[in-house]
Amino acid sequence: MTAPADAPEARTSRPLAAGTPLPPARTARVTALFVGLAVALVVLAVVSAGSGQLHVPPAEVLGALAHGLGLDLGPEPTHPNGYTALWTIRFPRVVMAVLVGAALAAAGAVMQGVFGNPLAEPGVVGVSSGAAVAAAATIALGLTALGPWTTAAAAFVGGLIATFAVYAMARAGGRTEVVTLVLTGVAVNAICGAGLALFTFLGDTQAREEIVFWQLGSLNGTRWVYVGIVAPFVVAGLVGSLLLARRLDLLALGERSARHLGVDVERLRVVAVVVVALLTAAAVAFCGIIAFVGLVVPHLVRMAVGPGHRVLVPASALGGAVLLLAADLVARTAVPYAELPIGMLTALVGGPFFLWLVYRTRRQAGGWA
Repeated sequence: MTAPADAPEARTSRPLAAGTPLPPARTARVTALFVGLAVALVVLAVVSAGSGQLHVPPAEVLGALAHGLGLDLGPEPTHPNGYTALWTIRFPRVVMAVLVGAALAAAGAVMQGVFGNPLAEPGVVGVSSGAAVAAAATIALGLTALGPWTTAAAAFVGGLIATFAVYAMARAGGRTEVVTLVLTGVAVNAICGAGLALFTFLGDTQAREEIVFWQLGSLNGTRWVYVGIVAPFVVAGLVGSLLLARRLDLLALGERSARHLGVDVERLRVVAVVVVALLTAAAVAFCGIIAFVGLVVPHLVRMAVGPGHRVLVPASALGGAVLLLAADLVARTAVPYAELPIGMLTALVGGPFFLWLVYRTRRQAGGWA
């Protein structure tokens, strides 16, 4: 299932040794990638904030942003409700899309580095399924201990619990083998899937609709208070991912080589799993399950600039923000007076891409045996 780190196909895409300067050609590609993604993010943010049933021109969007920050620059929205709509509904949604996309993509990059395989993604360790079954439990059982925060809090805690359970059961003799971790994750995902089906069955019609809608993922209803809760976890997870980049590069040389270079492989795996769980749980807590971002974005970035995690992690975070912002824009505007589930859109794109990736990896490796 997972190619060993010392397999021939793994050696063809090893990163540069930590501290080695990038070649001029790759430096140019990296610079172009970051500039392109940053420009795309800014343009998409402005267009997304101004799009919807209440259209606001880009100049007025920038003007409303400037005036909201206390700067007397640019025109304010001409529509009487434009300024309020932007700052109450649109801007928090844009920021949440950026945070969630960055979190999922960075988690995918870290997970693929730990597993040594581009087919890995955050859901492998059970965080998404754990969050889903916990959220479904609160909805089906009508739990309201934390008021409107109950479902989000349960999803966050459920994702963390599922991830730690996977890791604890996969650990034996002070070590955690990658294959065992994957197989344990498959089993826990299956158990969580059964629990999700049970709560869907137990719930009434309204609860079932809420559970299904939560599983499909959506940024609808995002408010600044939600952003304020998610942002610290995402920022902490992104910082942790960046701090792991050098050791992930060394791990790509193989476990034995990494140990000779001073890397505590087992501790690295523990910290990486915690970072992935933190990022993914924070991302899905308020927005539901959004699939394939953590699989698609890191692989595309790796194809563009190579596997070095010092570049891969921040570029994946930026690319994930761009992808999810674009997906949310399509979700809100593709069908008039309706909103498509954003998780459905990312799955429609990610599913075919995953099949292509499996076929490409199998062809390059000459089979899975």
